Amino acid sequence: MVLERLGGRPRLAALAAVAVLAFVPAVAGCSDDGTTGNQVYETPPPGTTDQPPGEGEPADPAAAEAEITKNWTTFFDPKTPAADKVGLLENGAELEPVLTAFAGDKNAAMTSAKVTGVEFTSATEANVTYDLLVGGAPALPDSQGTSILQDGTWKVSVKTLCGLVELSGVTVPGC
Repeated sequence: MVLERLGGRPRLAALAAVAVLAFVPAVAGCSDDGTTGNQVYETPPPGTTDQPPGEGEPADPAAAEAEITKNWTTFFDPKTPAADKVGLLENGAELEPVLTAFAGDKNAAMTSAKVTGVEFTSATEANVTYDLLVGGAPALPDSQGTSILQDGTWKVSVKTLCGLVELSGVTVPGC
């Protein structure tokens, strides 16, 4: 168990799990597609949102919050297949090799997330407060991320995933 190996320090266990995400692509043979590799969208690219930006919140904030919570929980659930996670990540196809490689790691199998708050910044974006859990225990409580409405689905933003990867100090193609 990761917690035992790291002296019961869940924060270190979470960082170890995140570090695995950064190192697995090299093992899995991921390669850069020739783009900058550091492209992270603060807002979705033009034409990807379903509602105009600048509005205070979606038409049905309660339904949007429920979808965000469900999709984040599903995305960070180690039992969710990588192919399903692609549809829950902003521009997920770009990071599919990373998600696929990460799916087979035992440390990743202990890592999940619990959404504790959602605050809409526009009709197509929301700030998400969540606890990153390792073995069910909060390892990185009150973490901040963002959700983006893309192609009619509230998704975990690339910015959020890349922020977690950056904790390891390693660059991953697509981040």
